[in-house]
Amino acid sequence: MTDFAYKTVLSRLGEGGVRTIALNRPASLNAMNRQLIDDVARAFDDANRDPQTRAILFTGTGKAFCAGDDRREHVHPETEEAARDLVLAIQRATHAISFGPKPVVGAIHGWAVGGGFEWAVNCDFPIWGEGAKAFFPEVSLNVFVTGAVTALLPALVGLMKAREMLFFGERYTAAELGAMGLAHKVVADEAVMDEAQALARRLAELPPLAVRAMKRVLNAVAAGDLHCALDLETEATVAGFLDPETTRRISAF
Repeated sequence: MTDFAYKTVLSRLGEGGVRTIALNRPASLNAMNRQLIDDVARAFDDANRDPQTRAILFTGTGKAFCAGDDRREHVHPETEEAARDLVLAIQRATHAISFGPKPVVGAIHGWAVGGGFEWAVNCDFPIWGEGAKAFFPEVSLNVFVTGAVTALLPALVGLMKAREMLFFGERYTAAELGAMGLAHKVVADEAVMDEAQALARRLAELPPLAVRAMKRVLNAVAAGDLHCALDLETEATVAGFLDPETTRRISAF
């Protein structure tokens, strides 16, 4: 079996071709620094190229899936070049998750905030623990969302609900997310990994050619133009990073 090594992500291949990719900064609730962002993109790229991997289970170690941006390690980009480099790195991770050929099952527990919520939405089959919570704080911080959620959210919950979620940044329980269509299942917290592994094994048993085609076509048709969303999000996020008001709001968050 093939395991891959990264500084902030665990990637292990289990039985039946199910690879578990786990964010591994538990002391920071798996908050996103640049190393984690880059490691997630590399881990999914490697898994998608690995012939032994037939399905991917995406989760986080410790008490949370991903608590969003790591404010303790946040380095605010001061130039357009630096801002664009950071945003493109974030979008590369989403590209690897959403456009990779392998189906992705999310096992979401604890907090999924900002970019962490985006990664949960990027999963093909997100399974949420009943105690999990999620929200998008970006607009309140004078920045923009990434992760193609401007296309994915309206497709999943409808345009009006997507507006509410993205403009106001309200916090949602797993039960609320399940009711609006953002969870494949909501289960007891202690059952999240077992449910996710069972579903990933089921996906791994399906013919890979058909699975790859179904994922590609559904994303292309049901969620609109994800590539366009990623491009537009990138420009809006770069502009937000370059506004001095953003630094003040992030520091006060």
